[in-house]
Amino acid sequence: MSEAGGPSRARKPRHRAANRPLPDGVWLGVDVGTVRVGVVACDLDGLLAVSMGTLRRDVSDNSDLARLAELVVERRAVAVVVGLPKTLSGEEGLAATQARHYARLLSDRIAPVPVRLIDERLTTAAAHRRMAERGLSSRARRGLVDQEAAVQILQHALDARRAAPGAPGAGGPTEDR
Repeated sequence: MSEAGGPSRARKPRHRAANRPLPDGVWLGVDVGTVRVGVVACDLDGLLAVSMGTLRRDVSDNSDLARLAELVVERRAVAVVVGLPKTLSGEEGLAATQARHYARLLSDRIAPVPVRLIDERLTTAAAHRRMAERGLSSRARRGLVDQEAAVQILQHALDARRAAPGAPGAGGPTEDR
């Protein structure tokens, strides 16, 4: 059900903040998986996304969300970008619904720091390919793929922002949660 009580539809941003550029400073990037959550941060100038590690996804206690909230404070993050896994056709399936839910939970914990969703199609596949090119076995990639995907999500947002300074925050289809 939607907030108005009617049938469910894709949520629109809660407010017009999705049209405002994200602030300058440290951004965190998050790739949400069912087992792991990849976490990255950028430098103060917003030039380079660097892996911070992987958290174990904890759906019972949400300790991963608590740790992300701690990282926002520790890093003095001004924004968080969460990957939204759409299908190749641009549709949203179960994984996108779960990412939206995760972004809402995170947003509630770190407000007023904005949480922005950004299309992350193919980042996990690209992460696997890059690690395979580096010679990592599929077993070795398992624990690192979420970090690599998070790097790609945040780096894309940073690059798009620099390429289109007048465009909304991460440039491209984004939403605040």
